[in-house]
Amino acid sequence: MLNRRTLIASTVLAPLAGFAGSSLMGGGSALAAGGGTAPVAGGGAASEVGSVPAPDGVAPGRGAGLTPTGGRVGGARSAAVPIRLPRPTGVFAVGTTELHLVDQRRDDPYVPGRPRELMISIWYPARRPAAPAPYLSPLTAEVFGEGAAIALEQPVGAIDWVGARSYGGLLAPVLPGKRPVVLFSPGFGVPRGLASISVAELASRGYVVVTVDHTYEVAGVEFPGHRLEVQTLPPAPYALLARTARFDDLRFVLDALARLARGENPDAEHRSLPRGLGAVLDLDRIGAYGHSAGGLSSIDLLVADPRIRAAIDMDGELGYGYDAPADCPTVARGTTRPFLLMGSGAVGPGPHDHRTDPSWGLFWERSSGWKRDLNLPNGRHYSFVDYQALIPWFQRFFTVPPELIANTVGTADADDVLRALRAYVPAFFDQHLRHRPHNWSSALPETEFIA
Repeated sequence: MLNRRTLIASTVLAPLAGFAGSSLMGGGSALAAGGGTAPVAGGGAASEVGSVPAPDGVAPGRGAGLTPTGGRVGGARSAAVPIRLPRPTGVFAVGTTELHLVDQRRDDPYVPGRPRELMISIWYPARRPAAPAPYLSPLTAEVFGEGAAIALEQPVGAIDWVGARSYGGLLAPVLPGKRPVVLFSPGFGVPRGLASISVAELASRGYVVVTVDHTYEVAGVEFPGHRLEVQTLPPAPYALLARTARFDDLRFVLDALARLARGENPDAEHRSLPRGLGAVLDLDRIGAYGHSAGGLSSIDLLVADPRIRAAIDMDGELGYGYDAPADCPTVARGTTRPFLLMGSGAVGPGPHDHRTDPSWGLFWERSSGWKRDLNLPNGRHYSFVDYQALIPWFQRFFTVPPELIANTVGTADADDVLRALRAYVPAFFDQHLRHRPHNWSSALPETEFIA
């Protein structure tokens, strides 16, 4: 039986281990060490990511007696490194709240005999700012922080994951007005909070964004009452089980949003929600996006659920769980609805795009609607989520293992990647949920369109 430390290390360092047979989902991780080397990630001194303000009284790389590499002059570092993320650029303040959902009609696929339970967060345009919500819930942050310490080769507690705050105001008052809705599904084993940059960005631009933790996949999910449910996986292979569970999770979340829009409170404890939250949901305009396993889950939903009008797959192999791409119903069927593929560079023999990934290629061929394939040639699998900003930030305080950089964010300029994600993700949903066309003819720095 795994002890708690072994569990933490295995689930944070290699959360994609169950995606067997896939170079994208078998060898990656949330903060995974691996082979190869890379130079320091991120942009120059004037960079957007590099210029994120430090906490009050703490200069980046210096405050509390720190040198730029994170060590105290003449002694060990004594202050935990704070988590700092780039601010969203949209015109709206951002609010957030969480809900505990229980599907009494579905037996949990990982823990039979119990109903399926999920934790979700809803991010939305707010009337005014409020006290910031935690970046990760406290117990999730503790579990994640212990695993991250191993990957980063730092002591447990060297980074203040528990004290980190997001740019979402907890229970901030809702700004009235109908808003398109976007679902976000994270990668296998990754907490829903680790995509807060793109989620907050969309909310600041007028979207309601719903993020989902897929229970028993993630190292730890905190439920009300300070209850922590840790990763509980059956013996491998469990790829199809995970894929099916995610699909059913997302459809159940859509059902819960419909209840919320009708004026009900789907939270299992009926905790208070921001007044008017359900009234702003425009469920005729729903999109989905996700990273890695969350990307393929978003495409699964796009193909099979008519409520989804458009979807983005960030580096998720669509053939996961099947011996051949054509055996996967999503790939074989294709779609007439809009989708955007976003792939990383240098995966196996080349970049991840519809020319190199057979599952992407077949899905591309069998889809007749609007489609684009965007690649980050110098990026890696985790360039699409918060690690692209966090790793350059950590480098101000201590040396991040070069192999970790190589396998998570690569050599891409962090600022350019951030600008590209802030441009393309909102532009895609603006075009297909708001009918605001975008010029897709030229690529931004660090990106390349694949014809």
